[in-house]
Amino acid sequence: MKNLNIAHVLLLPVLLTLAACEDLLIEQPKTVAVENFYNTAEEVETAVNAIYSPLRSTRAEQIAILDAHTDWGYGRGSRAQYNDFAGLNATNINTAGSRWNSFYQAIRNANLVIANAPDGTDISEEDLNYYLAEAKFLRALAYFDLVRNWGGVPLRTEENMQQIDLPRSTVQEVYDLILEDLGFAESHLLPTAKHIGRPTVYAAKTLMADVHLFLENYQLAMEKSSEVIASDEFALVEINSVEDIRQDIFGPELISTTEEIFYLKYARELGQGNFMLWILNHPSTGLFNFGGAYAHYSDATNPFYMEWDEGDIRKALWDQIDFGLGPNTLVSSKYVDNAAISRNDAGNDLPIYRYAEVLLIFAEASVRNQGAVSEPALAALNQVKRRAYGNPIFEASAIDYQFAPSDVEPFLDAVLQERAYEFQFEGKRWLDLKRTGKAQEMVMKNKGLQIAEAHYLWPIPLQEVNFNGAIDPSTDQNPGY
Repeated sequence: MKNLNIAHVLLLPVLLTLAACEDLLIEQPKTVAVENFYNTAEEVETAVNAIYSPLRSTRAEQIAILDAHTDWGYGRGSRAQYNDFAGLNATNINTAGSRWNSFYQAIRNANLVIANAPDGTDISEEDLNYYLAEAKFLRALAYFDLVRNWGGVPLRTEENMQQIDLPRSTVQEVYDLILEDLGFAESHLLPTAKHIGRPTVYAAKTLMADVHLFLENYQLAMEKSSEVIASDEFALVEINSVEDIRQDIFGPELISTTEEIFYLKYARELGQGNFMLWILNHPSTGLFNFGGAYAHYSDATNPFYMEWDEGDIRKALWDQIDFGLGPNTLVSSKYVDNAAISRNDAGNDLPIYRYAEVLLIFAEASVRNQGAVSEPALAALNQVKRRAYGNPIFEASAIDYQFAPSDVEPFLDAVLQERAYEFQFEGKRWLDLKRTGKAQEMVMKNKGLQIAEAHYLWPIPLQEVNFNGAIDPSTDQNPGY
């Protein structure tokens, strides 16, 4: 059912046709768009599908790299260099450049839709706005990754996509486009997606809430997250064991859950699967039928892990395995699949936004906005914690956080820590530490390391510097490179 569903959602056979004509789309976009391609709703949907491919191809790698930058995560082999917090070496500069390329490929494909779909001859205004909203949502998502990891970047849109030489825009200019795109998406996406795996109005509101959180627009972050909560469309998946987490929240057989707001979809099909499992798993656990490269890990002597309460079921997603680095080495078992068809093709979807994050965005934003701990904020935080202990989500519990209204800083620290436990290998922690100004404090506390200035932003790729005449390598490159 998972394979049939995802084929219907995003991996339609027409993608193969689209891939075959990709060079045409690059070299002769006007010819393809006007004469042959963007005229019907079906053709525009096919073009929108092409936006997903580069995002899906880079997401697992992006998550793994971001979580190696954290106070709890480590990389092995070529990825071990992330652990010194001194910036990227030549090898990892190249891999960062590959991720940059994937984001811009998605943006290019979105720009083609936004530029050409309005000229379609046989598409309703309703369908047109829906697909434009989807394209703008995905473009906003790609730029959100770019701006948080590279800072100001060249702002390529449907209006300048033929222009090679584009200067770096400011961070604020990038965020302005993101919010403009999301405003359109919020207005024209549907409460229920046409197909599972496509964004809804609630995905747009959630991404908007997250953007406002990063921009410190706390009232707007609170409002948008509360709108998602008030919809009553979502709920945390209740758990009682670590196996429940693996199968009922992140399992390879799942089509969707009550917690899913926006996930990138994968399937047990050649070239359409998730290779995060190969990156993370260890062969000794038997949780992935192709073993695993265990390229990312943690350590049981790290204070982050040592201070983690044993009653928290999420802690059991780490297995203690000595693969040559000592008996305290921890390997993640969050994503499991014993029926993958290759080491790169597991069936697990990758969450971009879950309802747990909406609750925690609301909790943080409302307290920052109001300057006091409110009952709704505390309730949202405790829902996430109760679920993690296998307790009823809406019933008071002995493990509940207890804060007075004036306990603003302890509350915010608790939210940050809860996010750290909840979103491991979802690519959130490093970005959280940067936006809250806590990166150096937590990396020193848990790893004993100083963070070099070069480590906070990845370098503008060499190919961009070489081919974009508006980029001056002496003045436009990020610090340390």
